[in-house]
Amino acid sequence: MSVHPPSPYIAQNLERILPDWKVPNLWVVIVLQQSRYELVETTPQVEQEKERLREKFMRFGFDVAFNLRDHGYLSNLIDPRTGYPLLSRPGEIIHDDTAVVKALLGFPLMRNKCRVLEHPRWGKAVYPSTLLTSAPPKIIKPVLKNIAAFHGWKEQKK
Repeated sequence: MSVHPPSPYIAQNLERILPDWKVPNLWVVIVLQQSRYELVETTPQVEQEKERLREKFMRFGFDVAFNLRDHGYLSNLIDPRTGYPLLSRPGEIIHDDTAVVKALLGFPLMRNKCRVLEHPRWGKAVYPSTLLTSAPPKIIKPVLKNIAAFHGWKEQKK
């Protein structure tokens, strides 16, 4: 998990992604999960793994978003499958998790039927997802840490 200012694309297109959001400050939380398989081929096994990781992110992401909302901050998670926000009205364009990770973390991108990121340690066995929030990093980071611990997530050592 990492917290970043928005990529230029998100900053320029926020109203087209989240039309109801009018915020002076926006932060992007990137959540990367290691997959059991490389996410390159479309097989029943890989699709089942993607769904498992999507559900895991959504359980975690809803807890984070609602916690931040309880503190008075706009927060939303993006459905990794569709690119649409899950807690507000969708805009005219979708959010692209892989493009955000490439822009903010610089990970290489393999073009396939769907684009696949290449993590420095996990290779192509990485599942990206994102949350957007108006909460500042000093609020976001402890919330992430507490909710990650609650969900049994372990932080990767660098």
